[in-house]
Amino acid sequence: MPQRLGDPARHFWLTRSVARVMDLNLSEAMLAGHLKPDQYARMVTSCRGCALVESCEHWLGHLTGPSSAPPPGCCNDATFRRLKTLH
Repeated sequence: MPQRLGDPARHFWLTRSVARVMDLNLSEAMLAGHLKPDQYARMVTSCRGCALVESCEHWLGHLTGPSSAPPPGCCNDATFRRLKTLH
């Protein structure tokens, strides 16, 4: 049975929200050539298939300041960390 993916809009905003709290702007990363549009699309699709969505939303909702890393278990951890080193 194929994996059921979550709502595209919800996961688009979750991906951008994690980036924002890490002081990353994904649109600027694309303009700078650090993130290709297809990589960005894969980030959102990966998020749509993640089993830790509620945990991620909880993490985002309880942050008291910026974060240097994505939430524990984030399926986009490697991409976020790579972009953070380029930022």
